[in-house]
Amino acid sequence: MNLSDSQRLHGLTTATHTPFHPDGSLNLTAVERQFGHLLACGIRTVFVAGTTGESASLMLDERLQLAGRWLEIARGTAMRVVVHVGSNSLREARTLAAHAQQHGAAAVSALAPSYFKARDVATLVAACAEIADGAPELPFYFYDIPALTGTNYAMPEFLAAAKERIPNLAGIKFTNSDQMAYQLCLRADGGAWDVPWGLDEMLLAALALGARGAVGSSYNFAAVIYQRIIAAFARGDLAAAQAEQFRSVQLIQMLARHGYLGSAKAVMGWLGVPVGPVRLPNSNPPPEELAKLRAELTRTGLVEGL
Repeated sequence: MNLSDSQRLHGLTTATHTPFHPDGSLNLTAVERQFGHLLACGIRTVFVAGTTGESASLMLDERLQLAGRWLEIARGTAMRVVVHVGSNSLREARTLAAHAQQHGAAAVSALAPSYFKARDVATLVAACAEIADGAPELPFYFYDIPALTGTNYAMPEFLAAAKERIPNLAGIKFTNSDQMAYQLCLRADGGAWDVPWGLDEMLLAALALGARGAVGSSYNFAAVIYQRIIAAFARGDLAAAQAEQFRSVQLIQMLARHGYLGSAKAVMGWLGVPVGPVRLPNSNPPPEELAKLRAELTRTGLVEGL
């Protein structure tokens, strides 16, 4: 699919949390506050129900409701909504893709099935083609995240095979530290593909290699750090960009020590955007751990607004 610059996932795309009530049930009323917070932070594209959104822990109906709520709130605003539709059930994924198209999503994305795994690139492409065909009018991004799916094929080979099978293929959400493969994808077919970067703690490296966009979870509460990285890089101030990237590394390391996803959702609550707990098998830090984390964040100033 030939994309204009305005259609590509340039700049920061925030991978949003799925909000839950304290009992773990879906809390759709929180989406409007998430939307307002991100808009105020300068975010103009969201990636809904991905890894950060705990999609693997959601029922099909919950995913349909969540995507529908985001699309309803964003309609007529500056915010674009990309819906992650990947699932171990390709039929569920097609249903989610069709729903996203029907309700005005900007694009859809899907990670590889992770229980029964594609045996080769051709099989992976066939699976993606079945999903993408559910939303033929929308750009389709394959979501490469081998650390979680266990499917680790060469993405340049994927693009070469997929362009003949998936008419609406837009590119790859590249959550993979293989920077050689990333460069090959960026330059494949004369730069035809949109390849947003997916590792927050390595954004500066990706920019140096030619990235123009990124999808990340810490953009929910620390978008300003990454906006400063991009701005410093654009003006050629490498030292400033490096300093901000190290702030990102420190922040992510700090959250990870207490359990990244549960800690990240707690941070959102401290910023006035309560998104509730995580669902098992993810875990929520106990109160004493959260108290330590908040003290660390306040002392270091790594999250503005606490």
